[in-house]
Amino acid sequence: MTEFRVRPIGRVSSELASRADAPRQGDEGAPDAALLIDPEASAGLAGLAVGDELIVLTWLHEADRAALSVHPRGDRDRPAQGVFTTRSPDRPNPVGLHRVRVLAIDGASVRVSGLEAIDGTPIIDLKPVLGAIDER
Repeated sequence: MTEFRVRPIGRVSSELASRADAPRQGDEGAPDAALLIDPEASAGLAGLAVGDELIVLTWLHEADRAALSVHPRGDRDRPAQGVFTTRSPDRPNPVGLHRVRVLAIDGASVRVSGLEAIDGTPIIDLKPVLGAIDER
């Protein structure tokens, strides 16, 4: 198999210090957080505006990469399922997918709402949420 090299473009700054502190999804009580974009990637923020919705792709660096089955939402009363049918952070390639709204922009720091990633989580990419076809 081919291997891929992914390099972070920044890190998450959040009050969430551990996986135990984090809600399962951003819309389940995640605090506001900051995306701290590295200087060499900050030019990629040009055109970003307050109110924009983004998909933040992260590398879930504390994940169990050997996991192929999990109990959904960590509930042992539910039968185990394959990780590819869940949003579990534990998976062979632990890419996190987070839909957020931009609250403020200060240089290379982007304040967002609804990010359940823990402090220090590497950011691997940002993508805009697509609107209707005629708005693209």
